[in-house]
Amino acid sequence: MDKLDFRFLIEYIPSLVSAAKITLKIGVLSFLIALFISVLVGTLRAYRTPKLIKIVLSVYVEVFRGTPLLIQLFFIYYGLPSFGIMMEPITAGILGLSLNCASYMSEVVRSSIMAIDSGQLEAAYTLGYSKLKAFIYIISPQAFRIALPTFMNYFSTIIKETSLVSILSIAEITRVGNQIYARTLSPFEIYISIGAIYFIMTYSIVLASKAIERRNKRWQM
Repeated sequence: MDKLDFRFLIEYIPSLVSAAKITLKIGVLSFLIALFISVLVGTLRAYRTPKLIKIVLSVYVEVFRGTPLLIQLFFIYYGLPSFGIMMEPITAGILGLSLNCASYMSEVVRSSIMAIDSGQLEAAYTLGYSKLKAFIYIISPQAFRIALPTFMNYFSTIIKETSLVSILSIAEITRVGNQIYARTLSPFEIYISIGAIYFIMTYSIVLASKAIERRNKRWQM
């Protein structure tokens, strides 16, 4: 193997920076949408809801947890147009990542809510809280603290999984790396650099997660 030489990558730095911004945009938007969906789905599954709604939500969770993300992206981008639903590649990518991640995160929300002692709800009702107020002021803050470390892990995971949307021709970091490889035929330097960029992004999330956990522990003392 020839000696590694990263100097040729200097001219591609603007392209890599631009691609990293797109990766972050897709990752952050997908995570925020997944967070919203997961809270909704997880809360509905944790409480008594009409049987039909529970069945529909269970099917969604099991299907998206039981099939590969890549197949889901193919279905959303290439399959939905058969039903008259067309969307831009970046929209399809964000939707696929959001729905996939939310199916896992909703289980975290559900288990976090169910981990709260039911006696707290009874005490809240005794104090005159309605069901909604008891959930907002008593249950959800505690459930959120329980779920937060796992949420941060999923945020880190979703950043890495953005590499899969490169198959939709989105100019994120993996696709741009492949394009640079096609021009330079220097795979080691390129993929080492791309791996380093992903590592910086995900490790930043890990550090943020640890800082939040430390703050939570101080708050609980």
